[in-house]
Amino acid sequence: MSDVLQERAGVPVLVCDPAGPPLATTEAALDLIGNASFGGAEVVALPAGRLDPSFFSLGTRFAGEIMQKFVNYRLRLVVVGDISAHLAASGALRALVAESNRHDHVWFLPDLTALDARLAGTA
Repeated sequence: MSDVLQERAGVPVLVCDPAGPPLATTEAALDLIGNASFGGAEVVALPAGRLDPSFFSLGTRFAGEIMQKFVNYRLRLVVVGDISAHLAASGALRALVAESNRHDHVWFLPDLTALDARLAGTA
């Protein structure tokens, strides 16, 4: 499967292939943003497994750079999947995830079902 544009709860979402290329640089993030924007997506659902491990180590500032790129280009980023091991290792990451999930720009969700519920306003 490749990245696919889907309408989910009435919102155009680029659902990224779990086997796709890793997101390990800001340039890779910009490529993904460009592809999503070109396709008409408002949301990018990115499997957590495609994120470079440095994303989850906040001291690298990689997560902040990536998240800011999505905000700047007015695309919502949704990290989809189990990140519990990363959360267990970092109180700062737990705080970031909790704060992000209270707002509308970046969400961390366990699966696409949770994304559908959140987009529909029922979560």
